[in-house]
Amino acid sequence: MLPLDPDAVSHGIQLSVAPVFLLTAVSGMIGAVANRLARIIDRARLLEQSVAGKAQESDHGKVYDELAQLRRRGLLANCSIALLTLCAVCIGLTIMVLFLGETLNLQGLRISIVSFLAGVVFFQCALVCFLVETWIATRVLNFAQAKP
Repeated sequence: MLPLDPDAVSHGIQLSVAPVFLLTAVSGMIGAVANRLARIIDRARLLEQSVAGKAQESDHGKVYDELAQLRRRGLLANCSIALLTLCAVCIGLTIMVLFLGETLNLQGLRISIVSFLAGVVFFQCALVCFLVETWIATRVLNFAQAKP
């Protein structure tokens, strides 16, 4: 068994703390996107029930258009959650490599650089998916017709 230097362990923990803050942001984003996805699903179920209950097919076109839009939004939200999960895995790997590299003198600098940068790229891509989803959600709103 390798002897562990308390200073090395302490320094390893210090190195590993910075990426933990990114994990906190990722978990908050997952919660926000998951809430949006739940609202999308609830709205889609409501629309599907209204189509099933209506005999008139004149309104079905608008409902099916909205359902198609909700499907796109749901796919973007799912994509965002998947990218955020991949980000969390990469950041977790970064934390482990930094900690083990410092405490056990393992050479993992390249792995930690690649995993951290991959995590940041996944986070940015997830933010783009989130931005597009919110843009689709708000572009149908007509604020000009709203009366104070």
